[in-house]
Amino acid sequence: MSQRTRIIIAIVVLLVLAGAVLAVDALQRASPGASATPGVPTVPAGNIPVYVDAQLAGSFGPGDLEPLAKVSFAEPVEGQAQEGWLLRDALLLVVDRAALRPESRIVVSSSSRAKQAEVTWAEVDNPDNFVMFDLSNRGTLKLASVLPKLDTREEWVQDVDRVEIFTR
Repeated sequence: MSQRTRIIIAIVVLLVLAGAVLAVDALQRASPGASATPGVPTVPAGNIPVYVDAQLAGSFGPGDLEPLAKVSFAEPVEGQAQEGWLLRDALLLVVDRAALRPESRIVVSSSSRAKQAEVTWAEVDNPDNFVMFDLSNRGTLKLASVLPKLDTREEWVQDVDRVEIFTR
């Protein structure tokens, strides 16, 4: 076998292998729910998962919040307006109100910032507390409020990527 024939065979083998890898990748992308457990919600990329008592209840993203009513308050230190959507309204997109009691704990966290805030449903449900998500300049959500434990920039939770609700 000549050198030229070996090179042609090697190129053909590489092309077949590359084609097989691309075909497998295309099949996996075409069926994103194939690995999901039936009956269990999935979290699309960029969405924030909401867990109720350690069970995934669903998720939402900034686009899901657009139809909701916006609220705003002036941040006390610099007086800058913070505008966004109430956490209450965002949670009710995913969780049934009947599942929430006034003492239910809600933990909003950001893994990239290693930060979290804990509030109760009673605090979140009171619109005067302005417990809300504001869209950051980077397109991520931040949790802000006029509550004493969330009323300064240092206390806000930026780049929120998880919400946990504890009803027990």
